[in-house]
Parts: sequence; structure tokens; C-alpha cells
Amino acid sequence: MKNRTLSQRVVKIVHEYSCYTRRMDKLRTLEIFIATCDGGTFAAAAKLCCSDPSTVSKAISRLEAQLGFTLFHRSTRQLRVTKAGRHYARAVRKMIQDLSSCENELKHVNDTCQGTLRINCAVCYGHLYLRPLLKEFCQQYPEIKLELEINDLHVDIIESEIDVAIRTGYIEDSRLVARRLSPMDFLICAAPDYLAQNGVPKNREDFHQHSWIGFRIKESLQLQPIFLPDEYGEYLPYELERHHITDDGEAMAHLCMDGFGFAQLPHFLAKHGLDTGELISPYPYFRPPQPDNGVFAIYPKRDYLPARVRIFVEFMTNALAIRGENANNTWASELKVS
Repeated sequence: MKNRTLSQRVVKIVHEYSCYTRRMDKLRTLEIFIATCDGGTFAAAAKLCCSDPSTVSKAISRLEAQLGFTLFHRSTRQLRVTKAGRHYARAVRKMIQDLSSCENELKHVNDTCQGTLRINCAVCYGHLYLRPLLKEFCQQYPEIKLELEINDLHVDIIESEIDVAIRTGYIEDSRLVARRLSPMDFLICAAPDYLAQNGVPKNREDFHQHSWIGFRIKESLQLQPIFLPDEYGEYLPYELERHHITDDGEAMAHLCMDGFGFAQLPHFLAKHGLDTGELISPYPYFRPPQPDNGVFAIYPKRDYLPARVRIFVEFMTNALAIRGENANNTWASELKVS
């Protein structure tokens, strides 16, 4: 059964390749036909097409057989285009001209900073990091129009015709390029008022005496693990009761700022609260060791990447560098703990 399925796939691939080859042969034959019209002889057409007269003559004969009518009256000295041949030549010239114009237009769009850029981004990162940067991006590249999708769904980028997705983590897919914009660092945070009333935990065991805000992952409905430092400063998973639970990252950060308890927040969720003093982080950051940890720009693998995708990824890289983030570090590594 397995061999039969494999054979069917091979037959399908061979058929598709054969169809593709025939289409390419037909286009080459039409180019020879126009060259013959312009040159007036097989020898002249051969020179124009970098071929030889015998190949040109056979190509014209095959084309006439396919069409079922004569394109040239042949004599020993020259060729004369038939009435049907002149009519066919007008149509072929227009087709080749339209095809050339289309190719030039598409190449221009692909090579210049214009056109529609379709972006898909994770919700929290989209609202907190991406959206504030888009005005500057559009000011720099006014010919680019944006289509922005913000959701936490795992969309098929190619099927959905997404130009670039910004995701926390990535799915291994040989069709895609995943360029890491930054790691994803986690910080244990709490509001100053909460710490003033309840004190700062001295060790992992002390967290049992504190309220904790948990995050439920929508896809799996599992609670996100909590990692706390042991006596050697090494972060290990630790089981704690979650007194409050949410499946929205921004809600978790706001609950933490409102004094509901501790939360372990990704750096992009913790940044605003730490900058304004609404949050305090009493421990160093934690970075998961997995290779898919981080924030990634993901886009289809192409031989000729559209300029709008390339400059957007470069723009994001430069904008994050100003924030103190790159592929290997975030600002959290420089944060002085309280």
C-alpha cells in the first residue's frame, strides 16, 4: 500500500513537471516564431535566438502541426508569412509584451519599498511593542500599506498569505525563515503596595505565603509553569497555588500592578510597569534555555525576498536595538533588581 501511494506521487510529480516543461517549450517556440517573422529566414531567426537553422525550422513545423494551419510560405530563398501567420503574430506579440510588462511591474514592486505588507503579530507584543513603532515605519516608507492582524492563533503563514509574523516562539517548518529579534526573558514582579503590606520573599518557600497570579495558555488550557531561583540562583520549576488566573497577558500585568500578588511576566509585559514604578522585580530575570525561546520574525523562505519584508525586519531589529534588545539579549539583563 505504501509503495502504491509512493508510485502515485511519483507519477503526479512527473506529470506536473512534464506539463511545466511543455509550457516552457511552447513559450520558447513562440519566441522563435516571432524571430522568424522579423528575420525573414530560418538562418536570421537562428541568429536572433542563439540557435541553429535546423532547430528553428523544426520548431516552426511543430507549431504549425499543433495549430493546424500554415504560418509561412516557404521557398528556396525566403519565407513569407501567411495571412493566418500575421494574425497569429499580432496576438503572440501582444501576449509577450503583456508578459514582459507584468514581469517588470512585479519585479519593480518586489525590489522597491512599496505595496501592501501583511503582518500577523501576537496580541501582547503587538499592542505593547509593535503598534507604537508602526507610525515611524510608515513615515519612513510612505509607499507601504499595512494590513495588521493581531491574534494569538497559530496561523499558516503561507496559506494565509502573511508576509511576516511576529511570534513568541516558532514552529519548525522548512518552508519558513525564523529570525530571532530577541530572547524572551521573564521577571518576577509585584506592585510596591503589595510588597509594602506583605514583605519580600526571602526564598522560594516564602512564596507559599503570598498570592500568585497565574497565566492559562489558551491552546492547551494548561497553566504556565513558574520558575523560581534556588539557593544557588538557578531557576527551577516550582509548584505554587495560583490565587488568580487569566488567559490574557496584559490583564495579568495589570492585575499585578493593581496589587493582586506576584506574577512572572515576559519582559515586554513587565517593561511599562517597571519603567513607571508600578512594578518592582526583586529577582534577576529568568531565560528559558529552549532554542525556540524568544521573539521571532517569521516569513516564507524565498529566493527573492520582497523589499518590503526585508526592510520591515531590519526596521524592527534597529528599533529594538534602541530599547537595548537584540537577538541575544534584552534590557532585562541590565536591570538592577530591587
